[in-house]
Amino acid sequence: MTYELAIGDRSYSSWSLRGWLMFARFSIPVTPVQAAMYTPEFRAMLAGFGVARLVPALRFGEGGDAVLVWDSLAMAETLAERHPDRALWPSAPRHRGLARALVGEMHSGFTALRTACPMNLRRSYVGFAASEPVRADLARIEELWAFARRAAGAAGPWLFGAYSLADVFFAPVATRIATYGLPVGEAAGTYVAAHLADPAFLEWRRAGLAEPKIQPGYDLDLPERPWPGPA
Repeated sequence: MTYELAIGDRSYSSWSLRGWLMFARFSIPVTPVQAAMYTPEFRAMLAGFGVARLVPALRFGEGGDAVLVWDSLAMAETLAERHPDRALWPSAPRHRGLARALVGEMHSGFTALRTACPMNLRRSYVGFAASEPVRADLARIEELWAFARRAAGAAGPWLFGAYSLADVFFAPVATRIATYGLPVGEAAGTYVAAHLADPAFLEWRRAGLAEPKIQPGYDLDLPERPWPGPA
């Protein structure tokens, strides 16, 4: 079965990163179809994915039997259903339920953080002033991460021991913390560092840095520092 995954700019599209990690981190082959966001080419790309208007969007199957999935949470469940041997969710039922709850909250929440701190893998700033709503989102995220690790008794860097879809959905949050120098505690900082050093993420970021388009509106007029993870 050939999977095709529509994605946007790798440096800026946080949901595209999530979609791609679902495949890359669980060794599921996929063919990315990419176009720069906010362009006619982007709209033309999505025309091949049914009524999808945002990325990521997934297509597999042939002709009239082709399956189209254009929501990241639906995509996660589709892949977990189709590839039970890849352990996309934690194996223990209570951990799996908790992981789904975390993913659901990430999927629908944290709008202050998303709005004020769009993903930008090309930059890391000094002096960004996080608003109170952004700090509240960060506090809730840290609470969720700590609760998951305690509940799972997780050893190693990931929320439930082995890497899971919960980590996929929080990967772009880790990049936002890195880009904007957001204030988090030591445990959260260690988790962020694990994402920044993850080989799949490094592959994605390097590909993004090689893309020529710099999207307007994403860069801030602030001093910069070197990217805080491996290059």
